Amino acid sequence: MKPRSLRSTKRTLSRIRASALAFGLVSLLFATSSATAQDATGDWHALMDAGNFQFRFTVHVSEAEDGSYSATLDVPAQGADGVPLDEFTVENGAVTWGFARANVEYEGFVDPAFTRMNGTFTQGGQTFPLNFGREPLPAPVGSEEWARERLTKHEVYIPMRDGTQLFTSYYVPKDSTRTYPILLRRTPYNIEPGGEDSFTFGVNVSSHLVEKGYILAFQDVRGRYMSEGEFVDVRPHDPDKDEPHEIDESSDTYDTIDWLVNNVPRNNGRVGIFGVSYPGFYATMSLPGAHPALKAVSPQAPVTNWFIGDDFHHNGAFFLMDAFSFYSSFGRPRPEPTRRNLRGYQFPNQDSYEFYLDLGPIRNIEANIFGDSIKFWSEVMDHPDYDEWWQARDPLPHLTDVKPAVMTVGGWFDAEDLYGPLATYEAIETQNRGTSNRILMGPWSHGQWAGGDAENLGNVHWGSNTADRYRAAELEFFNYYLKDEGELNLAEAQMFDTGALEWREFDAWPPANVEPAALYLQPGGGLAFEPPIESNSYDEYVSDPDRPVPYTEDVHLRRTTEYMTDDQRFAARRPDVMVYTSDILTGPVTLAGPIAADLRVSTTGTDADYVVKLIDVFPDSLRDYESNDKRVPMAGYQMLVRGEVLRGRYRDSFENPEPFVPGEVTRVHFEIPAVMHTFKPGHRIMIQVQNSWFPLVDRNPQKFVNIYEAVEEDFQPATHRIYHDAEHPSAIQVHVLKE
Repeated sequence: MKPRSLRSTKRTLSRIRASALAFGLVSLLFATSSATAQDATGDWHALMDAGNFQFRFTVHVSEAEDGSYSATLDVPAQGADGVPLDEFTVENGAVTWGFARANVEYEGFVDPAFTRMNGTFTQGGQTFPLNFGREPLPAPVGSEEWARERLTKHEVYIPMRDGTQLFTSYYVPKDSTRTYPILLRRTPYNIEPGGEDSFTFGVNVSSHLVEKGYILAFQDVRGRYMSEGEFVDVRPHDPDKDEPHEIDESSDTYDTIDWLVNNVPRNNGRVGIFGVSYPGFYATMSLPGAHPALKAVSPQAPVTNWFIGDDFHHNGAFFLMDAFSFYSSFGRPRPEPTRRNLRGYQFPNQDSYEFYLDLGPIRNIEANIFGDSIKFWSEVMDHPDYDEWWQARDPLPHLTDVKPAVMTVGGWFDAEDLYGPLATYEAIETQNRGTSNRILMGPWSHGQWAGGDAENLGNVHWGSNTADRYRAAELEFFNYYLKDEGELNLAEAQMFDTGALEWREFDAWPPANVEPAALYLQPGGGLAFEPPIESNSYDEYVSDPDRPVPYTEDVHLRRTTEYMTDDQRFAARRPDVMVYTSDILTGPVTLAGPIAADLRVSTTGTDADYVVKLIDVFPDSLRDYESNDKRVPMAGYQMLVRGEVLRGRYRDSFENPEPFVPGEVTRVHFEIPAVMHTFKPGHRIMIQVQNSWFPLVDRNPQKFVNIYEAVEEDFQPATHRIYHDAEHPSAIQVHVLKE
């Protein structure tokens, strides 16, 4: 779930960096000069641009006595310095060079004055334009060499109240003429993997903050990588700490801030905290009993509740792909402090559906793969219900008497932590009076806003780089509270409308001007805002755990980020997916706020999962939509707007599961994360209902047993009914925005 190389983000940013390290970047800028060299010797310079990240290339060319050329390559941001190229040839204006060990080839042409060299760069089957000029270029903004020109790095151990020391790095601006606030990021993801002499990649992704004058501090949390102590996943908060040995993440944050403001040179006495995903959890945990110097906190996609809605469970249903992929590496024990990242599980094939189906029941993972080596996995298996162990790990009840200003950030299409930002904002809003509390939600996958490039998610485009809004808001927020700079004009709720493709601002979330409504399932696959009037109406179908509904059409290994907006036509064609569609809309319908499924169902089994998907059906006549890499036709596209699952046994209580009575009509009601989406005229609204979502969610055996202990024989087909008549109406409860 969380990447090693970008401690404050997760998969979105790790892929950006991976592509950078593979030279998989497209846009290139070059500079030329009036040089009059008549051969290729000398230096050639280029700047490669990838969203917010830029990489400088220099090729040094020399000539041997026999007239042949030799050359070396520098890419400072990637640690390449003087890499000898295998060849460098110029013949009749054609230029070729390569580096076989990295499978790199370059082909291009040089102009007659030998001032420009334009061509294509190929590596690993990917080809990109690459154009060089003669004029030296400055260090790219955000690169390590750029950061070294501006910052001085320090590595220290900071003592906690119980004597445990936490490994911390901090970067101080070299300009000694003024003081600076401190921005702290606490993380379990290895702050300094490159060693004492390298700069953490966290500086790179915070270049906009470096430019504006901040001290950046990073910390390995207790028990992770270079820090001492024992690591505890989502460590429970202790509000009654009396003894020095009684610690939690709030006390570790307090002690860290206290040391920083008293020891870091040229700090102005004010501290802010931010972080994405798991670091977002640590940002949240800085709020209870906050240090007086802590003035502004930005939890971003914060891990909040791993049973109700984040990462590993949604409404009690186990998110198999994420949990297995993450804990097979993250959960491995660290015998001693280290900067080394641990390898994850080596999958035997690239087909996730086949791999997880072949694993069989969940119990086989511990029995055949993990053993007892992954402590948290074993603990999760021991706590299948929402008991005291899970409840102790929920930070929301402790978000009272919040003193710092808070700006929570999240993505509408965050496959990992969508629940967290919405719930964190709501908890602070309802449990505090007078706290400066804001929320910013964009059309983003997990951490995508911090990656710089957010013009689309998969096949769906937003019309602009929506990440620009985040960067501007973050700077305005921290500048105001930590530096007394500028005015604070941020609305309380900045929400991107993922259908109208525009930002909306509100004084509260949900907005005051919404009205509750319900989309009722209708006989014959219809969907309307009016309840059905027919009697004895239902859809009946069979759900088989041996043939679960896939969560996406693609064949792949890792869980995709794009599934959150994927085309659902593949699912609509299955006999075990029920589909309900509205008439073509004659006017816009804007949904703003939380959603709930309110179904009447029956099953021949004693347990079942219920997956409900809200879908925007594009017009069949749609033309001129942005193209996509997979060439998916966008006419008639069924865009997933929101999907959520409930493990049916928890329909009345997460603490006390109950079986279904076979054949008995039963109400199934569960909450679905909020949306901000306008269904445009000419579009249709669709609801899909199904009982599996594999391998995103583990298979329900459809028998009331402890699923974590279930055996093959427990998995059985079941016949399901979805009712939609006057006596048993099924609906999706929504909030409609009224202008």
